[in-house]
Amino acid sequence: MTLRVELFEGSESEWDACVRASDGWTHFHRCGWRTVIEQVFGHECLYLAARDHAGLVVGVLPLVHAKSLFFGNYLISMPFVNYGGPLGSETAVSALVQNAVDIARGRQVDLLELRSREPLGLDVPVSHRKITCLLDLEAGNSESVWTRLSSNVRRKVRHAQKEGFVVSFGPEHLHGFYEVFSRHMRDLGTPTLPRHFFETLLLRFPEDIWVGCAYHDSRPVAGGFGFHWSGEFELTWVSALRDYHRSYANMLLYWAFIERATNHDLRVFNFGRCTPGGGTHRFKQQWGSRDVPLPWYHPVAGRRAETPSPHERAFAWGPVVWKRLPLAVTNALGPAIVRMIP
Repeated sequence: MTLRVELFEGSESEWDACVRASDGWTHFHRCGWRTVIEQVFGHECLYLAARDHAGLVVGVLPLVHAKSLFFGNYLISMPFVNYGGPLGSETAVSALVQNAVDIARGRQVDLLELRSREPLGLDVPVSHRKITCLLDLEAGNSESVWTRLSSNVRRKVRHAQKEGFVVSFGPEHLHGFYEVFSRHMRDLGTPTLPRHFFETLLLRFPEDIWVGCAYHDSRPVAGGFGFHWSGEFELTWVSALRDYHRSYANMLLYWAFIERATNHDLRVFNFGRCTPGGGTHRFKQQWGSRDVPLPWYHPVAGRRAETPSPHERAFAWGPVVWKRLPLAVTNALGPAIVRMIP
């Protein structure tokens, strides 16, 4: 079957229909992300569509071109989130990837990275440096999930409840979430995503996003922001203040999200990506989650083998300096920096 690959100029509904009909689709493949990325970060979005002889869209690949003199020149699907990569039939995926390779070489990018959720059968270098952790749910039965948790996890959740922490959900809790998130990122030595990013996402996908915040005496101490699609919820961004670590406010927050997902008849709770063997990975394992490798394909690699990380020697000084800056400074400077780190 002969396919034609082109820059997509059709309707969102046409793109999203192909997305939802494809195996391995995620919320981040939806067409609406193009507007969010362009408006908030100013990156060029190259959304590729494969059409059959009748003009029907049978495959899609969202690509974002993020480049800077300091961090590098990247073509990513998708930046800032965990999933992307081509969707569609094997023939469509092959055609889309070849087109992306041509674009990447023409623009002399340092790296083309396709953050696929599932193996694609591509004969190109693939990285498994990241995994995700999934917890299977019994839809509508949060009690069954609770009883499967270890006694230690249940003890910590109950401890936070006895300490008076309360978790609330709704878009009105974005302020509390971002207050915790931006401080937590500063303490980690990482530039924060702009508040405008989360605001724009809420405006663009109001029905698909859950924002939750744990409070103590009206002060936000832990917060999460995530997406649900196709029977699954991913807690994409989550943070907690260090001062409340021993009070287990973060444990209560996670349980509140898990309980909510179960009561909304979802089948999978996605803890988001992490590095195998790290502290974050161990935290997620205690909930009884299962590890799922993330195949991130690199069909084109120039001077980079992967996207930049603060653990690299060239950037190691950054987190040390960032942790020492006032929060007002990091909140002002962070969004301009993080847009260049996909």
